[in-house]
Amino acid sequence: MEPNTQKLIHSFGALADLGQEVADTGDFIEMVRTSLHLLLGTLAIRRGAVVESPRHQLPEDKSTNQLAIWGLGDDYPARFDVEDSDRETFLNSPDGAFQITGSTDSVSDRVSSDVQSPTSNIQSPGFINRYQAELKAQELQLIVPMIVRGDLTGLVLLGGKASGDPFTPDDIEVIRSMVRHIGVGIHTHRLLGEVKQQAEENRRLYQDLRAIYRDTVRAFAAAIDIKDKYTQGHSERVGRYSEIIAREMGWGEEEVEGMAIAGYLHDVGKLVVERDIINAPYRIDAKESSELNRHPAAGYEILSPIHHPYADIPLMAKYHHERMDGRGYPDGLTDKQIPIGAKIVTLADSFDAMTTDRPYKTRRTFAEVITDFRLNTGPQFDPVVVAAFCRALLKELNGETKERRFLQMLGKDYLDAEKDAPLLKELIAELSPPQSAAARTS
Repeated sequence: MEPNTQKLIHSFGALADLGQEVADTGDFIEMVRTSLHLLLGTLAIRRGAVVESPRHQLPEDKSTNQLAIWGLGDDYPARFDVEDSDRETFLNSPDGAFQITGSTDSVSDRVSSDVQSPTSNIQSPGFINRYQAELKAQELQLIVPMIVRGDLTGLVLLGGKASGDPFTPDDIEVIRSMVRHIGVGIHTHRLLGEVKQQAEENRRLYQDLRAIYRDTVRAFAAAIDIKDKYTQGHSERVGRYSEIIAREMGWGEEEVEGMAIAGYLHDVGKLVVERDIINAPYRIDAKESSELNRHPAAGYEILSPIHHPYADIPLMAKYHHERMDGRGYPDGLTDKQIPIGAKIVTLADSFDAMTTDRPYKTRRTFAEVITDFRLNTGPQFDPVVVAAFCRALLKELNGETKERRFLQMLGKDYLDAEKDAPLLKELIAELSPPQSAAARTS
């Protein structure tokens, strides 16, 4: 096989290996190092370096960043300032390979070859003039700019061949091709980094917006509760109970947060109800009750025009007084017709009503609450929701979680783990579907 053919095959194989290395999205620095080694090995070049040019050149930040180095001094930083004029020269010669010599004249006659010069025939950049002594001290002979999509990605600095032979035009063409591959790899890494950074910024912005939304909702809920001097904090607690239940049911974080929001806003319709009715220190009559019962539908009307980040929040406000047996309001829905989120808010709302003092009644004991759950699970409450609520509370009483969410809302003296945990276990057992014979024996 002719030497030129062998060289061509070898170069082609090197380019293929380099392309594979660049395509690997693993360790970036390792990719650059391996790419440099492939380039040096292809032409038996003794030494070299790859430096990255600043992505966005600023007056205070023009220095290159060393990515890979081989065969140079261990303490050699390979760090250079790329001025605007340097960048302009490199960009205007996208196929250039600049030879490091002892003069500032045109470099067109400085490569030993009996054919057309393989290096750029434009005026030597000021970059070489400034760093000539340093580069020659490291025995570097060529500077090849990496130009990708009209941007200076960086520079590849190369020493001479181990054989001492000059670079031929074919050598330079191979170098240019391999340098372009390396440049694309660095450019792609930059783009991925920028996309990742933008995604992170977008994530933080989204988190900030969610936090602002939630804080706004909580403030709005507090404003709703201020209208009812006897139940201040009710909406906040219903939101937190709803969140606990949804999480215990295995819902995702987005859905859990949506349930909290639904709990905070479930009573927004009370804004249209007369304050005297809401604050009545007695059991209201049928007429007043009819007026109060307007608030779920009114809440739906208030919330519907708002674009919420969580689905069905208006429906949860509308249907949180519906019952499984169809005796609720405003639409008299039954079991499957009621959204599961509304069923969660229903239980959270009822539990808070039973465990807070009102002007016409004191709050129930926990044993009385369990009795109410037992009597009304099925007719009013969904068994799945009640079981999830009881499991979450039992975990707290048993110390299975470090959080003290229920105790914070109910007060430290309301619950007694020794007495109340058995009540919860018994109710959970009653609500759990019986196993089949096959399941029990498996």
